[in-house]
Amino acid sequence: MRAFAALLDRLSLTASRNVKLRLIRDHLADAPDPDRGWALAALTGALSFNAAKPAMIRQAVEGRVDPELFRLSYDYVGDLAETVALIWPARHGANREPDLSEVVDALREAKRGEVRGLIEGWLDALDADGRWALLKLVTGSLRVGVSARLAWQAAADFGEVEVADIQEVWHAQAPPYADLLAWLDGKAERPSADAHGRFRPVMLAQPIDEADFPKLDPAAYAAEWKWDGIRVQAVSEGGVKRLYSRTGEDVSAAFPDVVETLTYEGVIDGELLVLRDGRVASFGDLQQRLNRKAADPKVMTAHPAGIRAYDLLAADGVDLRGLAFVERRARLEAFVAAIASKRIDLSPLQSFASWDELAALRAAPPAGDPQAAEGLMLKRLDSVYEAGRPKGPWFKWKRDPHLIDAVLMYAQRGHGKRSSFYSDFTFGVWTEDADGAHVLTPVGKAYFGFTDEELKHLDKFVRDNTVERFGPVRSVRASREFGLVLEVAFEGLQRSKRHKSGVAMRFPRISRIRWDKPAKEADELATLERMLDQADPAQR
Repeated sequence: MRAFAALLDRLSLTASRNVKLRLIRDHLADAPDPDRGWALAALTGALSFNAAKPAMIRQAVEGRVDPELFRLSYDYVGDLAETVALIWPARHGANREPDLSEVVDALREAKRGEVRGLIEGWLDALDADGRWALLKLVTGSLRVGVSARLAWQAAADFGEVEVADIQEVWHAQAPPYADLLAWLDGKAERPSADAHGRFRPVMLAQPIDEADFPKLDPAAYAAEWKWDGIRVQAVSEGGVKRLYSRTGEDVSAAFPDVVETLTYEGVIDGELLVLRDGRVASFGDLQQRLNRKAADPKVMTAHPAGIRAYDLLAADGVDLRGLAFVERRARLEAFVAAIASKRIDLSPLQSFASWDELAALRAAPPAGDPQAAEGLMLKRLDSVYEAGRPKGPWFKWKRDPHLIDAVLMYAQRGHGKRSSFYSDFTFGVWTEDADGAHVLTPVGKAYFGFTDEELKHLDKFVRDNTVERFGPVRSVRASREFGLVLEVAFEGLQRSKRHKSGVAMRFPRISRIRWDKPAKEADELATLERMLDQADPAQR
């Protein structure tokens, strides 16, 4: 457990991607089996313990220390694992500290009523760093800045193989990945990637620099809309049906209505959307379906999901990724037509003869789906399907973001290295109350878009201008005469009954801090409502 704790600690203290890669690679080289396999599973999100809930951790610590002291400490620190690790009272004569594999094995076999006792015993035996790592592990909230793909890349670096080779075999393996690690050690052959229902590494696009257009031949590229859903891979092979996200996460359980329509033999690359009579609904509709462990029949009926197909990676047992895009596209059109499913349709290609024509197309939303596309995709006709983000074959040309000026209203401390800073900001725009007075109404929340130096100034502003506290949240002074204006960028708007303002933003982030702008000159709610109406007259 000590080596795993040291790994998490060092990962949390560096923002460097290269340093993180080296730390994970070195851990895979130095740690014994099966500990290194369990560490890899934890970093990639493949390890979870349903019985170890944060509420149980809070109950355990409140049984050892004064609950009010814990509450105040938690409010100040802002991270449950870090708070408990520091405040947990050490007990002399506790058992030896456990190995990582010992913790995993015990939790996987324990009954629900036994979990708290196990965790308390381990907390007694570990030092503060070990306690922090243990709690991060059991709650599944590592927050050390490592994605599954970065962990795969570190494993590939360790074994001196391509990351695409790791992704090809990953879903045919199970923690603690003995066969996979033996291959990376050079002690065994590469595990088979021929398992039915496996994930194929996804091909991604590069953002295009508009200065590069004169260097490119428009006749060499196909264009289609970049639909505003989530990229998925719909696999149906040998009776195995699975729906994967672009990172390889199996999301089948949340979309059984989509999975049951995978009646073909092949692999479709496409966009998961809410589709009503062939029309794409807003991303907000899709959000009602995302991040669910199981499907709600009422939600499925209200928000019917489907796939808009981009590409065909395999058909009838034949891998098509080595074919040119124009050939795969022809096969995809015939494949989708043969399926004849209301839940699977084709992303239509958009005709253009010049880059000026394409620019005009990009500026206009697709007919019938005004909020459904966030830009265009360009795909070279001769491009094979390559894993990763190769430069040149595919480009994405997103539409320019919307901008508004809003006023900072509330702030909350962040997590990890930001736990000491107020870095999560709620902002609002002006509207009129029943008496005709100007008041602020919240319209969004953002926690990125600013530099570390700007964060220090934002944090100081919050602390200097706090007027109320609500647990971990601070209400910041904001009126027509005084307030901090933030220029907020976002990708789109939608109607929302969950928000007091009646609107919700898509991907809001802070574009600029307007220290120079008076709060009374910030935008009004009517501005956002006009933007909504212009985007989709049907929502008026």
